[in-house]
Amino acid sequence: MPKKKTGQRKKAEKQKQRQKEIRNAREHVDLAQHPCNLPMECDKCQKKQKSRAFCYFCSAVQRLPACAQCGKIKCMLKSGDCVVRHPGVFTTGLGMVGAICDFCEAWVCHGRKCLNSHACTCPLADAVCLECERGVWEHGGRVFRCCFCQGFLCEDDQFEHQASCQVLESETYKCQSCNRLGQYSCLRCKTCFCDEHVRRRGARAARGAVPCPRCAYALHLTADLSMSTRSHRYGRQGAAAADDDDDGDYGAGYDGDGGMEGGDYSYSESDDDDDDDDEESEESSSAEEEDEAESVPSASKTT
Repeated sequence: MPKKKTGQRKKAEKQKQRQKEIRNAREHVDLAQHPCNLPMECDKCQKKQKSRAFCYFCSAVQRLPACAQCGKIKCMLKSGDCVVRHPGVFTTGLGMVGAICDFCEAWVCHGRKCLNSHACTCPLADAVCLECERGVWEHGGRVFRCCFCQGFLCEDDQFEHQASCQVLESETYKCQSCNRLGQYSCLRCKTCFCDEHVRRRGARAARGAVPCPRCAYALHLTADLSMSTRSHRYGRQGAAAADDDDDGDYGAGYDGDGGMEGGDYSYSESDDDDDDDDEESEESSSAEEEDEAESVPSASKTT
């Protein structure tokens, strides 16, 4: 029978597990919480933006720059790996910085470890927005990742992209290689795959999520997602603007689906009966008019 663990033993195991989680968390930091992607407010123009060396709007240098690797704004190392030695003095501002990252446009402190590692591990090295195709130097906002396809998104297009990310490129849920129903969906390729074509020939079955045969991204079950197919709309693309006086009447009676105002129109037997009644009434009225026209000349002859 195993010995019962003491309270000190349990405490030591919990502390060991906690330290392991902390070490793993340092390697996998969320992009929104990374020091090079933190929010910043300019000291001069008071505009909020991503942490950068110079203001995106007024190009002003910040009073207290933050390191893009470790996130510190004050170097307190009296004897360490600092490239610029400052024994007995705490440095802040431009006395703490050592370089500017070419990818994230943020300051890097003068620590030897940060200078050597940040350029190779910068998370914004290839951060190009999927929607507007702008890089970090072309917009002033922060950079985020889509929670479905894990693609880079700028601050302006993040909600618009995530609302339309779960839309397939095809018009059906069928597999691209056969006519079966696709059980797996790739959120990057926007395609479905059946259980047979998901497994590549010669590839071993790996544990965890099944990779996509095209891009090797993790596949998800289509039933677990809110996937929708691509749809097309033909006809007129909306009504004209009401503020335009010249073209206000043109196309004002059409909606986005190409029909008149009032929604869709349906044809039924009642409409056919109404049309027949209208035709009969018109024929009877025309016959009465002809009878009246014939009676008028006969009355003139008698007189």
